[in-house]
Amino acid sequence: MRVVAVGSGQALELGKRGDADVLLVHAPAAEQEFMKAGHGSDRRFVMRNDFVVAGPPPDPAAARSAAGAASALEKIARAGARFVSRGDDSGTHRKEIAIWRAAGIEPRGPWYLEAGQGMGEVLTLADELRAYTLTDRGTYRAMQKGLELEVLFEGDPVLDNPYHVITVTRARNPDGARRFAEWITAVQGQSVIASFGLREFGSPLFEPMAQTAAQPATR
Repeated sequence: MRVVAVGSGQALELGKRGDADVLLVHAPAAEQEFMKAGHGSDRRFVMRNDFVVAGPPPDPAAARSAAGAASALEKIARAGARFVSRGDDSGTHRKEIAIWRAAGIEPRGPWYLEAGQGMGEVLTLADELRAYTLTDRGTYRAMQKGLELEVLFEGDPVLDNPYHVITVTRARNPDGARRFAEWITAVQGQSVIASFGLREFGSPLFEPMAQTAAQPATR
């Protein structure tokens, strides 16, 4: 297996071109468009975690007191507090943009920085700038010991972060793609997910969902 680690948007583009056999992505709306266009032959629910708003402990925008995720970002924008976006068309970036839209805000100005980098780099940059950012909980927890950033807002249902595995229609190795999708959604693969991060962080970074998911595979 050769793993190419990119954001979900880039991963879906690789799939469209037939440059990847199987995808592990977390951008549900884009995934559904991908399937409707015939680029994927099978889509299965694998695991989930959630997104959180992280920021400097003094919380100058008072994001902690927000009633919802859109309200938290609105408070940040209205305060002109610095915010670092991934800006890379990843699943995290797409979720962030959806929340800005729900808040009725188009983020722009000197307070809003699009990094064009992965989640780890963005967390490091936000920490250095004492800025806010939207992050998946798993990456935050994996890096937490080296950060001053704190989770300032969490728990809104819109922050749910589901991951799906998609076998690509134009896969060069369709048998390998199918076998990987079957493995990661079967007991053995789900057991690996259930224990991932347990030793290092005290609890898993993801919740396995394939064995309990009510949603059937999408073809």
